[in-house]
Amino acid sequence: MTTISLSARELAAQLDRTRMPVHIAIIMDGNGRWAKARGLSVHQGHQAGREALKRTLKACVQLGIKYLTVYAFSTENWRRPSSEVRFLMTLLERTIDEELDELKRNGVRVRVIGRLEEKLPQTLIEKVRRVIEETKHNKKLTFTVALNYGGRAEIIDAVRAVAREAAAGRLDPREITEENFHNFLYTNGTPDPDLVIRTGGEMRLSNFLLWQLAYAEFVSTPIYWPDFDKAELIKAILEYQRRERRFGGRNEMCA
Repeated sequence: MTTISLSARELAAQLDRTRMPVHIAIIMDGNGRWAKARGLSVHQGHQAGREALKRTLKACVQLGIKYLTVYAFSTENWRRPSSEVRFLMTLLERTIDEELDELKRNGVRVRVIGRLEEKLPQTLIEKVRRVIEETKHNKKLTFTVALNYGGRAEIIDAVRAVAREAAAGRLDPREITEENFHNFLYTNGTPDPDLVIRTGGEMRLSNFLLWQLAYAEFVSTPIYWPDFDKAELIKAILEYQRRERRFGGRNEMCA
């Protein structure tokens, strides 16, 4: 049987533009496995992953996606070999330096979430602050990078902030709701993701946006992250559009 591979343009023609996800989150997985399969170093895998991220950002802008959040470095990733961690930190710094002007030209606003003051190199922290400041007025796409991020850590930090407000008498614990709890999360001001994509074939969230992804549609693709492109992004969006989002309710047509 011959498999027909459609181009990104052909796939895009199938999209229902009235049902596009507002916010897409991506767990970028498979850099190391991609590199190993090609006899390359893990560093080369991460470099290829950076190019995939550039493609994805451009595609989101072209498709009119308003919010993109990616899992760049988790609190658990510190367990990786020190040489790999150092390379990733350097790669992040270099990416900010080399891509800042392009981000501004494309109207991309950058946010960075996570425990930014812990463990990260001071030079990287300064560059992160710079890219946030210089893109804060852009409106075409809000690009959030989860860096030194863990979903459980985020919830714990939010609970601590709520406790401080309650102890100071500024917040009545009886008035805490899901809606105002959101104000204490790192993602305050950003709508919850509609669609979460994980590359590399895995089927778990890996401590990513545990609160925010409660009702997101999950799509796993076997494609390793360095091979992810606009066509793969559109395939995930098409899968999202084939689903019916009930948010815990029931379709009246169902028994």
